[in-house]
Amino acid sequence: MSSSHESLQAQKFCKLVACLLLLTLAACDEGVYRGRVPGEVQDVVTNVTELIAQERYDQIYLESSERWKQDTTLEKSNETFRTLRTKLGRVESRTLNGATEQENSGGVLKGHVFILSYETHFERGDGMENFTLIEENGQWRLARYFVNSTLLKD
Repeated sequence: MSSSHESLQAQKFCKLVACLLLLTLAACDEGVYRGRVPGEVQDVVTNVTELIAQERYDQIYLESSERWKQDTTLEKSNETFRTLRTKLGRVESRTLNGATEQENSGGVLKGHVFILSYETHFERGDGMENFTLIEENGQWRLARYFVNSTLLKD
């Protein structure tokens, strides 16, 4: 074989390997939602955020998913939100850090799920907020809400 033919074969092989690598990386990352967050999902986060700001914790519980209601009582849910407000203060700004869409066939969060992670600045400091939404009867509902901040340490 000529040197130019071997060079052409090597280039083709490199392109094939690069293509396979890209396909492999894309397959490994299929749960990460790269587009914008669907409007219906964002609407739930916006609504929950407004209810927290208005301290309407009962309504958050009433509008939440069955999963939320299985995990906590109305009283404990309200107490958690009051504690967050006392220690962190109001949300001043929030930036989407990540969004993951999942279709779970089993486990605690069975079904269509969106997990949104935000870098959040509160009145008294910074933290990470995580909203987990689950689709129930064609409606997105809050399944979990978690805040991680050094200000929550006792």
